[in-house]
Amino acid sequence: MSIIAAVLVFGLIILIHEFGHFIVAKKCGIGVVEFSIGMGPRLWSTEKGETRYSIKAFPFGGSCMMLGEDENESNPKAFNNKPVWARIAVVAAGPIFNFILAFLFGIVIVCAAGYDSPQLIGVSDGFPAQEQGMEAGDRITKLNNEPVVVYRDITLYMLLHPTETIKVEYERPLEDGKTMEKRTAVITPKYSEETGTYMLGIMVSGQYRPANGLAEILKYGAYEGIYCIKTAIKSIGMMFRGQVGMDDMAGPVRMVSIIDDTVKETIPYGIETVILTLMNLCILLSSSLGVMNLLPVPALDGGRLVFLFLEVVRGKPIDKEKEGMVHMAGMALLMGLMLLVLFNDISLLFFK
Repeated sequence: MSIIAAVLVFGLIILIHEFGHFIVAKKCGIGVVEFSIGMGPRLWSTEKGETRYSIKAFPFGGSCMMLGEDENESNPKAFNNKPVWARIAVVAAGPIFNFILAFLFGIVIVCAAGYDSPQLIGVSDGFPAQEQGMEAGDRITKLNNEPVVVYRDITLYMLLHPTETIKVEYERPLEDGKTMEKRTAVITPKYSEETGTYMLGIMVSGQYRPANGLAEILKYGAYEGIYCIKTAIKSIGMMFRGQVGMDDMAGPVRMVSIIDDTVKETIPYGIETVILTLMNLCILLSSSLGVMNLLPVPALDGGRLVFLFLEVVRGKPIDKEKEGMVHMAGMALLMGLMLLVLFNDISLLFFK
């Protein structure tokens, strides 16, 4: 069941990404040669019209091969013969569809389980939050001007800025229970011997509370995707600053292991819990895939967008042969990185 779950998770994320390219390409009148899920040899394929639809052996990739995508082609349906903004829309559609999937799953999760409110249930004795007058019922809204929507925003901020003095903006309900008084506290986290971490001294229940009405469902559902996008962007920043090492990055092998552990841990709580947990993983992975694909790296969607926006600025396209060489070099580097991550995954799983 865990293997089936892993295949479904990866397959869905890749399917949505490639479907984004596919459907926008079709709408723009671009010929699609092959639409495939997976990599490697074909397990099954069929042709309909101008397009071959394929399922391939390894569910860790996919493609939407378009006519004239990487070479000059005289056919009017070729990618290279379409207006530049149509081509930009086609390339950007893959990551955008990944974000849409994350938002839709987020809405389902909020409908079923609610959201993690940043409202305090208390403060710890002897810690800065208590010293600054914070108390149960306060709802944190900003940390150093960064908006706080869910409690995870606080934990993420503290992970990235564990010792930084923080301007905490929060709201306190008045006696009528409806009016909120805006307050501010300046807090320097204090080291806790018990936990081995720096703490503000706030206490939150950790329980999800139900969304109140359609507006809150849409707000917090969309934010599930936004939070994962924000986390992916911040994680990339941590990589460049050297705060994240190879052991902190999970490739396909370790992700299958994570999915396996997730299914085993949640299955005693029922199939609904398993499905919601896998949806949560889909939100994280789909958002991360969207963000990674928009990086300005050759061979990725972001790298292709760089060349297309250069075409907008220059008023004429970059030479296809030169662009192709850049993307080939980028693909070689990406394949090398994938092999390195794969080797590291196997080493961590079987030799540590």
